[in-house]
Amino acid sequence: MQWQGRSVRRLTGGRNHLACGKKRFERGRAPAETHVGENRNRLMRVHGGNVKVRALRANVAAVSSPATGETKKVTIQTVEANPANINYVRRNLLTRGAIIRTEIGRARITSRPGQDGVVNAVLIE
Repeated sequence: MQWQGRSVRRLTGGRNHLACGKKRFERGRAPAETHVGENRNRLMRVHGGNVKVRALRANVAAVSSPATGETKKVTIQTVEANPANINYVRRNLLTRGAIIRTEIGRARITSRPGQDGVVNAVLIE
């Protein structure tokens, strides 16, 4: 878990003496790292009592075609490319911007599965 408050060091490298300590709302959480697999979601209570859905595994995506404008629910076969990290392809991790292979062709993920809990994608080619 990572603390996401102000840094202890200044831009010059000098020490920054903080006037207040760490706050609960400044702490971070571990990433969801959504895999390709049988659907599995987790509910997270977030700031203000709201609920965020984390997709831990997903095997279906809502893929829309820009040419026709229609959206279909299709199964995800594998991850082909991921500009965020080369190793995410090997581990089959679903992130925003990843290129996935589906039944109807290649698609680019437009949603954030670790934040939204769903996989939305747009057909490419």
